[in-house]
Amino acid sequence: MGAEHNDFYWMGYALELARRAADAGEVPVGAVLVRDNEPLGEGWNSPISNNDPSAHAEIVALRQAGQRTAAYRLPDTTLYVTLEPCFMCLGAIIHARLSRIVYGAPDTKTGACGGQFDLLGLSGHNHYPQVVGGLLAQECGDLLRNFFRQRRG
Repeated sequence: MGAEHNDFYWMGYALELARRAADAGEVPVGAVLVRDNEPLGEGWNSPISNNDPSAHAEIVALRQAGQRTAAYRLPDTTLYVTLEPCFMCLGAIIHARLSRIVYGAPDTKTGACGGQFDLLGLSGHNHYPQVVGGLLAQECGDLLRNFFRQRRG
């Protein structure tokens, strides 16, 4: 199975996780962290249900992967997330030493990988993950747009 095929597969998986967030009344963002084509951690947005402002999909997936591997560094991994990571999530990704970030929809309000801000363009970091944006962007964006359209009535 080629890397591109894997990227589409895992982003589809992240979309399913995002739908779980929507079903729970949370902003529909899903994330899965993968190493050697095996999931290490997964999550969806849950700050409302967990009363935890840091419970973004990416953070939930990173926490689960850290517990599963008994490590706080997660090299040689790819994070698939349906929305471009924010400042908080990108900071955690950098500290965890992920190799790649593959995201779906750009976030023009709080995206930190170039959507609104380009934190990876700043010098001084000691780790720079590779970033691939826009994979299944239409599907990821539609899920978010439909969610907010329904909430607004």
